[in-house]
Amino acid sequence: MPQPTIDSHHHLWDYNPSQYGWIDPATMGVLAHDYTFDDLCDAAGPCGLVGTVAVQAQQTLAETDQLLDIAQSNEQCLGVVGWAPLRDPEIGSVLERYRDTPNLKGLRHVVQDEPDGFMLDPAFQHGVSLLQDAGLVYDILIFGRQLREAIQLVDRFPQQPFVLDHAAKPTIRADHFDQDWANQIARLAKRPNVVCKLSGLVTEVRDPTWDVQLLRPYIELVVEAFGIDRVLFGSDWPVCLLKSSYLDWHTAVETIASGFSPPERQRFFHDNTVAAYCLDTPDAPCSA
Repeated sequence: MPQPTIDSHHHLWDYNPSQYGWIDPATMGVLAHDYTFDDLCDAAGPCGLVGTVAVQAQQTLAETDQLLDIAQSNEQCLGVVGWAPLRDPEIGSVLERYRDTPNLKGLRHVVQDEPDGFMLDPAFQHGVSLLQDAGLVYDILIFGRQLREAIQLVDRFPQQPFVLDHAAKPTIRADHFDQDWANQIARLAKRPNVVCKLSGLVTEVRDPTWDVQLLRPYIELVVEAFGIDRVLFGSDWPVCLLKSSYLDWHTAVETIASGFSPPERQRFFHDNTVAAYCLDTPDAPCSA
């Protein structure tokens, strides 16, 4: 019997080249297709999937609304991390529009594509300052080189819940361990209002192939730094298809998690995501 799993990080889209310009059909052709919630359930069916969190892939309110519609019509889609214009002077009005939208659990901006200093911009920080009152998490999407700046952002808002996506995307190679990433992850993990998704790591592998042993030191370091109560399983499907099937990624993580106790496995694969996003599930109704 597979471990009941909530996938804390996946995407869905109706592919349109003009809307998903970051998908290069020449090198990322596997992504240049529609990916629906039914497709996700088919891919993750053998993995014990019982719930999911859909995450934005476009920086538009239209996509946020589309994901919320999907969550409304698919009971296994338990929450949405959308996008909103956090730097807009009218961001307060935008957030008010979503105040009675229970499936919206958080917001994200693609900071990995922004110049240095973006997270320290007063307009951006003003937007982040409104999220706690709105009951929203902020998902941090960055590369490892941006961790120092992310720590400054988190320190500015010690009561705001943050979720670090993809463990801040270390550079993974067989012949080199990303020690600077490791040092900064350890620093960030000392902030108790941050949890970390173990997702997206397979696409950060720079070698032609990967295996469990290549990923193991990165995953084990994150678990050691954050503790088992502050790490979440995620797939980053369908982006993970650039390097791995859903099943192969889940199997790799399962292999490393085999050393966890049964209660630890339950927290990692299920309960921590419920807590991080305050999800309503049949067996764990939101109490916040």
